[in-house]
Amino acid sequence: MFRKLFIAFTMVFVISFTFLTNSNSSIAQVKGEVPGNALGLKSDADLWRYIRTGNAGSTQMKDQLSAVMIQSEGDNWRAIRNGPVTLYGGIGLLAIIGVLFAFYMYRGKIKVDSGLSGDTILRFAAIDRFAHWLMAGSFVLLALTGLNLMYGKYILLPIFGPEIFTAITIGGKYIHNYLAFAFMLGLVLAFVLWVRHNIPNKVDWEWIKMGGGIFKAGLHPPAKKFNAGQKMIFWITMIGGLSVSMSGIALMFPFQTTMFADTFAILNVLGLGLPTDLTLLQEQQFNQVWHGIVSLGLMIMIIAHIYIGSVGMEGALDAMNSGEVDKNWAKEHHGLWVKEMEEDKKSKPEPAE
Repeated sequence: MFRKLFIAFTMVFVISFTFLTNSNSSIAQVKGEVPGNALGLKSDADLWRYIRTGNAGSTQMKDQLSAVMIQSEGDNWRAIRNGPVTLYGGIGLLAIIGVLFAFYMYRGKIKVDSGLSGDTILRFAAIDRFAHWLMAGSFVLLALTGLNLMYGKYILLPIFGPEIFTAITIGGKYIHNYLAFAFMLGLVLAFVLWVRHNIPNKVDWEWIKMGGGIFKAGLHPPAKKFNAGQKMIFWITMIGGLSVSMSGIALMFPFQTTMFADTFAILNVLGLGLPTDLTLLQEQQFNQVWHGIVSLGLMIMIIAHIYIGSVGMEGALDAMNSGEVDKNWAKEHHGLWVKEMEEDKKSKPEPAE
């Protein structure tokens, strides 16, 4: 029995002595060196600088991103997304609402100067209205669910609490993902149907010089089926809609695209010196920030479009409701188009009764 205890105490003593004699080299730093000279570096500063710059180590996990302990660009992405994008986007949305309210107080509802005639003319067929409402309806829901992702935690979360806010956000995520395809379809339909009417021409410059006739009663600049303001909205919507759709697809199917690296490579022809060796994670961060910026820009523009097409102008909403607009309204806002329609009607022989 005594022999067994002696052997046990001897083993404990040997182990303890070995641990204590090696503790300085295995645990403590000596003159600022990294314990064990990990990675061959000389100090904590070098070690953390190596990690902080996003260098990858080794991992047995299938996801190679797990080999990166600290992804520095993530800090930059979060600072931009939660900083200027959120701040200036919110300011822009509030500013356009304030400007439109002030304009309404100044100008009021833009009336038909000659009064409604009661006689109507077909402005948009059923297929046009379908394309418009498919695109517009899906965009409104995409905007609301997107705004929740950006501002919901500041506004809705304190009001509804975490449980309800979580349910709203999860439901909004599915709405956002699936309705995106409806928006894309509406975008394509609208382009096919209206692109021929939205080619800029010299008449548009006259419309612009007269401020579209919205600042002064009795002023009616010439315009065809789409005036210069509508053409600007059309092209901004088409280009912005395409861009936000591409970044949205990249976010729905992550780590599959190199859209920004490819775009930067093209822009570098101009000598911009943009980075092209982006990691897939950096691509996602660029996609997310760009998606937010373009979406907020489109929202600001569409708010103004909704205003002038509804409460801001008498008779405008009929164009996308029934498709029929009052003839006096059409003559005042799209006089050249009305003349084209009347001449086209005269050139066609009346069917025999």
